[in-house]
Amino acid sequence: MLKGLFTHLVTMRTCNVCGKEKKDSKFKHEDKKTCLKCETRWYMRLLRMMVVQRQLTPIERISNRVGYMGSAFIMSSPYLLQYDNIGAYTYLIGAVLSIPQVWIAKQWNIVIVNFNLLVGYGLYILNM
Repeated sequence: MLKGLFTHLVTMRTCNVCGKEKKDSKFKHEDKKTCLKCETRWYMRLLRMMVVQRQLTPIERISNRVGYMGSAFIMSSPYLLQYDNIGAYTYLIGAVLSIPQVWIAKQWNIVIVNFNLLVGYGLYILNM
């Protein structure tokens, strides 16, 4: 009889994984949309460990935007080489602009490729 009196105090929510209607106590906190049972399955824990959600720092955001601009310079450079060797200069600009992005991302192989690009086209411009 008492159980029927307090049913209006229990709020129910729907789990976004299993789709079942469950009590609030079955969720970690009020903003959580996945119930504890679905969240503690071994494959869900594995997937959650593999994905890290975080916000980018301001330096990462700036370096990403500058890196995209550098990539655009590098992509357009082969087509500009035939026009009075402007492509060599755009290769250098593109390499300089894309180095911060790969340096912050710690992609050392691409950092080495960009330094190689700088040295190679730098020598090319000096020997013109």
